[in-house]
Amino acid sequence: MRSFASDNNSGVHPLVMKALERANADHAFGYGEDPWTEEAVARIREAFGATCLPMFVFNGTGSNVVALQLMTRPYHSIVCAETAHIYVDECGAPAKMTGCQIRPIATPDGKLTPELIQPYLHGFGDQHHSQPKAIYISQCTELGTIYTAQELKNLTDFAHRYGMYVHVDGARIANACAALNLSLKELTADCGVDVLTFGGTKNGLMMGECVVVFNEELQEEARFVRKQSAQLASKMRYLSCQFTAYLADELWLQNARHANLLAQRLYDRLRLLPEVRFTQKAESNQLFLTMPRPVIDELLESYSFYFWNEAVNEIRLVTSFDTTEEDVEAFIAKCSQLLYTHSSPRKS
Repeated sequence: MRSFASDNNSGVHPLVMKALERANADHAFGYGEDPWTEEAVARIREAFGATCLPMFVFNGTGSNVVALQLMTRPYHSIVCAETAHIYVDECGAPAKMTGCQIRPIATPDGKLTPELIQPYLHGFGDQHHSQPKAIYISQCTELGTIYTAQELKNLTDFAHRYGMYVHVDGARIANACAALNLSLKELTADCGVDVLTFGGTKNGLMMGECVVVFNEELQEEARFVRKQSAQLASKMRYLSCQFTAYLADELWLQNARHANLLAQRLYDRLRLLPEVRFTQKAESNQLFLTMPRPVIDELLESYSFYFWNEAVNEIRLVTSFDTTEEDVEAFIAKCSQLLYTHSSPRKS
């Protein structure tokens, strides 16, 4: 199966698989007291800064739950875009686990700004109102758009003025760095981010994410929160060893550049076809577009992808580190054939 449905559908990079095989040797102490985890922590601190606290967890929802619990108490509120993963796709886990009110904000492109958030920051000190405490953003966003470093700095400066924290869900942080030609540190710690989910599952890892805590005020309780959230792996080495391979020789960046490049190729070719309209900027490895419903239905017979807004025939296409040029060319050829067939006048 070749899929444009999600980068979650991609396989495991061979170098990551080799790292897992190497870690699967002999016995090792559990819960992170092993040399593979020690090496991975060192690699992450090289990439993000020596004072950060890396914590490996099982999955993306778990990482968001851990990060947001560090920042909040149940009487707080968490601000996010209305398209945010924590609001749309995590079955209420962040609200349940934090006890916080989630405040979604409408955005045209999935990106929050201080101006959009400002009207929601009120009731400070009033015991009748949930207290705004955390801002959640995704990088890249759920609409494939990307926060620049300056936009991130503006958000973190704004949040910190109000005594709030910023959590970046970096499930696709590699794609953002590749697009902006910035390092991981330049797009996180240097921007004042408090906590990051450093994702890799969508970019060549088998499983697992890493919660990277930059704000030293939040580090003391972090390990306890991870344990209580059922995100502490006993056989930690199988999570951590992947990140060593991921960061070695910038594999994370190579994979993301490849995915972005093929998404751009899809965009460049598809936008020339009749009745194809893109609904968001093509900035990462996610594309959002509309085309006639009969064409979509026929494409779904050969390819896997998701509707984003079925009411307006909007679909999402996602490329991965293992998407090939042949995949792209075949998809474009099929689209072209179907679009021209459906748009050509029929003889009576």
